[in-house]
Amino acid sequence: MDKFISVADIADPLGGYGENLKQLLDLMGSYQKQPLKDSEIGRGKTIGLLFFNPSLRTRMSTIKASQNLGMQVISMNTSNDGWALETADGTVMDQGSAEHIKEAAAVMGTYCDLLAIRSFPSLKDRKSDYAEQVINGFVANAGVPVINLESATLHPLQSLTDVFTIDSLSKKDKPKVVLTWAPHVKALPQSVANSFAEWMQHYDCDLTITNPPGFDLSKKYRGDVTVMHDQDAALKDADFVYVKNWSAFEDYGTVGDFPDWRITAEKMKLTNDAALLHCLPVRRNVVIDDAVLDSEQSHVIQQAGNRVLAAQAVIKTIIS
Repeated sequence: MDKFISVADIADPLGGYGENLKQLLDLMGSYQKQPLKDSEIGRGKTIGLLFFNPSLRTRMSTIKASQNLGMQVISMNTSNDGWALETADGTVMDQGSAEHIKEAAAVMGTYCDLLAIRSFPSLKDRKSDYAEQVINGFVANAGVPVINLESATLHPLQSLTDVFTIDSLSKKDKPKVVLTWAPHVKALPQSVANSFAEWMQHYDCDLTITNPPGFDLSKKYRGDVTVMHDQDAALKDADFVYVKNWSAFEDYGTVGDFPDWRITAEKMKLTNDAALLHCLPVRRNVVIDDAVLDSEQSHVIQQAGNRVLAAQAVIKTIIS
């Protein structure tokens, strides 16, 4: 594996995912038991983390994972620690951007053995956002492997974490997993939902996506997964409920006003005593009620803890 941008990066030459996904899950399981078992493998190597947007779990988990492997870490916020970057080719740079991504990525690649990038979409221009100019610019110009810490369209480290969490908690061979839209006070990216749909199609489960009309995810990522616009019907007999807001793909970046899609204790009663998951941060009593988040059905803290395991397994696989 020479980069980690999407689930496609774990495919074998024939296009299969199962064995490589299993190897990553097994490696995560081994780090859960022995987090420092490969503490020498990264000695003498440096990972650079570049954040264009705020981060709590992603930043801390990736730093912790890197340190568990013996690596040095350089972490930067572009808003405070570097120059404003231009990503488009052929631009006359006589406005705000002081440095082009071609030079910035190449220079960072000379300082680091591995780069990890986090960059959100604008949610104003779908074509531009889905072109993934930032993450692709680093892949093209850095000269070292690049890890996606959440891009305009995808969040693969979160999705690998989610697969591991579901696999760890599942009590049956093929659980029913429901990805449900929930309300939010502002427009959020589709990246977590896109990525979750993409990864879970390579895991043995019965996946359903439920969201209000007008909020279907891009066909590119949801594929042929069943989409239901009746949340109660979708939640019936679910073993896992993954809650996440996303802004509209079609009417790009719009929020939507559907407060009844909030996850409540009554809605969780429709499930098969489902485990509740959310990538965090979560706005209590807007997205999910206190009664659910504070219940035994909630596994959001365990899920967040598994972020270290996902980052460590991916970094180890790349630097090996």
